[in-house]
Amino acid sequence: MSNLLTDFLNFAKINTRSDEASETIPTTKGQIELAHVVEERLKEIGLDHIQFYDKNCFVIGRLAGQVDKEAIGFIAHFDTADYNAENIKPIVWENYTGEDLLLNKNLGVYLRTSEFPNLFDYVGETLITTSGDTLLGADDKAGIAEILGLLEYYRDHPDISRGDIWVAFGPDEEIGRGADRFEVTDFPVAFAYTIDSGRVGHFEYETFNAAKIDIEIQGTAVHTGTAYGQLVNAIKLGEAIDQALPQDEVPEKTRGYEGFYFLHDFVGSNGKAELSYIIRDHDSEQFAERKKILIDIINNLNQSLDRERITYTIKDQYYNMRQVIDKHPEVVDLAVTAMKNLGIEPVVEPFRGGTDGSKISLKGIPIPNIFTGGENFHGQFEFITLEAMEKARDTLIEIVRLNGEKE
Repeated sequence: MSNLLTDFLNFAKINTRSDEASETIPTTKGQIELAHVVEERLKEIGLDHIQFYDKNCFVIGRLAGQVDKEAIGFIAHFDTADYNAENIKPIVWENYTGEDLLLNKNLGVYLRTSEFPNLFDYVGETLITTSGDTLLGADDKAGIAEILGLLEYYRDHPDISRGDIWVAFGPDEEIGRGADRFEVTDFPVAFAYTIDSGRVGHFEYETFNAAKIDIEIQGTAVHTGTAYGQLVNAIKLGEAIDQALPQDEVPEKTRGYEGFYFLHDFVGSNGKAELSYIIRDHDSEQFAERKKILIDIINNLNQSLDRERITYTIKDQYYNMRQVIDKHPEVVDLAVTAMKNLGIEPVVEPFRGGTDGSKISLKGIPIPNIFTGGENFHGQFEFITLEAMEKARDTLIEIVRLNGEKE
């Protein structure tokens, strides 16, 4: 087995699911466990300036290059998404033939080509799947393994002209917290890439602008037999908020550059209800307008009531990194050229989400996002192939080579 596959399988088995309800740094202990595993691998490969930072759970290191060449960075995250990550047992299917796969006999879970015809793109390859009851964690443990493969390559090819390669691995990306604590002074590069996208060839340098709004509604709960003129149903007020929003501007009806409102949670009773929305848009002006629309709905409802019954808190989560990367087009050109050199067709699309690069770019380091090769992230049908991971690793190798050729 190659180190690439071995590393990925070892990393995948560690439960690093992040926890939005936790206030610790990082939010779960498994992320610390993986951080120290990766730290040891960096030592084995021969990096210097290796540091595990207690302040933010980032592991950072450098593979030294020529001092007259530009330094470059690569970033991936430890945590996995909000899906079962306990007792992960990756299954390796060598020379996949294109058939349906029984992932879990006890649960009757199949990975079927009728549901996921993208499986046919991987016939003949070494396929890695879940055991049907957890996610796999290719997002983003494949990214970590691919970066380590890059480092091993350049350790073994010291004759290739290049600058320093800095790497950083951090926590809590899935809940949008890890990059908040990332300190760019610990990462002396002109630019970097997150390895955190999906299918081979996918490359993003623009993300959503993102906000979250938490709404609390105070109703008046009384016996229904004497409710006339007294009962105020908090659930009904919550429904009124949602119905007042544009009904087609939701995730399941939008794509590409189209923004949306997403009712993430709605809990409560007639006496009290709580709603949580996320708001997304690529365009900064439309993003601001979306927030205003929802706040206006709340204010107008309050004015129609006997008193202010609806309160809210709103917080911007991250911003579109394109505003930074547009000033550094060479960072995009470098990655696109590297893929084309390897015969990979670049798929450059707006990312309908955020990455660590969304936040770190705004701190001064432009950081587009490169594919890991994985598919069906964040659930039991997630998969990746060794060959796709090799293409991701080789893309990183080519980026470094091209950067080293610059005068």
